[in-house]
Amino acid sequence: MAAVSASAAPGAGGAGAGSSSPPPAASARRDFYWLRSFVAGGIAGCCAKTTIAPLDRVKILLQAHNHHYKHLGVFSALCAVPKKEGYLGLYKGNGAMMIRIFPYGAIQFMSFDHYKKVKTYCCLYWIVVIRWGKRKAVITSISGMTAVICTYPLDMVRVRLAFQVKGEHTYTGIVHAFKTIYAKEGGFRGFYRGLMPTIVGMAPYAGVSFFTFGTLKSVGLSHAPTLLGRPSSDNPNVLVLKTHINLLCGGVAGAIAQTISYPLDVTRRRMQLGTVLPDSEKCLTMLKTLKYVYGHHGIRRGLYRGLSLNYIRCVPSQAVAFTTYELMKQFLHLN
Repeated sequence: MAAVSASAAPGAGGAGAGSSSPPPAASARRDFYWLRSFVAGGIAGCCAKTTIAPLDRVKILLQAHNHHYKHLGVFSALCAVPKKEGYLGLYKGNGAMMIRIFPYGAIQFMSFDHYKKVKTYCCLYWIVVIRWGKRKAVITSISGMTAVICTYPLDMVRVRLAFQVKGEHTYTGIVHAFKTIYAKEGGFRGFYRGLMPTIVGMAPYAGVSFFTFGTLKSVGLSHAPTLLGRPSSDNPNVLVLKTHINLLCGGVAGAIAQTISYPLDVTRRRMQLGTVLPDSEKCLTMLKTLKYVYGHHGIRRGLYRGLSLNYIRCVPSQAVAFTTYELMKQFLHLN
């Protein structure tokens, strides 16, 4: 509870000297800080993913070369899915996504706020300090990995549901998918298929995303505070970015991060689909999957297939996520 300790420090010193307790406003900001931070991150994640749910579904279909859509491009696939499966087909798997993304977004944003206050340094930290001089890169990567590990089984189920096409359903719903994967794919280990490329990709993705947004925010507020910033509604002493600037910074951060980590995202999706794909025995490990995708489909149509769609989806997704979180921090008095 570093935030509580920091807030309470002045009051604690005064208490030792016989002074009165902290003012009610300060005390209110400390109450349930972790819970409020958790809720803010969860809402931010849900809003972001709901915004781009149709693009997410199409991306999964293209990444794994679903035989119904493998010859289509991004926009033609977006038009073909509603024709074949109805408009609700664009949101297939979104129920599992919402169950997953609330704790994921909550843990990621909340742990970012927590880890940046932790003073324990590790070897990775020193490497980054020496090479880049940026502690936040490590902090944000750790927060992203924490969220991924905790919510990965739900991501696995969501991908399986999203890959299904009308008339060819292997799973009838979220619970059935959980039961089937557990029974047929090695118990709990089955839910973590593809975790390695996820973890490897999360370090650059989460690190670059949060670091880029944080850097753009701090540079903008330092050099053009009146043009880009405004006082926070819950704490006038704290300067925050204007909403449209938040959206822009979040979009740029997402685009840069996705470009760096996209081949690992393709690898993860193919591994998560497992026995659903006919070539699953060739995609048992991260390296085998990377070699297989590169050997059979190349770079543009393999490792980076669907990247243009990912730009379309990640820019509004990250923009909405960061903007919603900043607004929720003010609404829940987290500044």
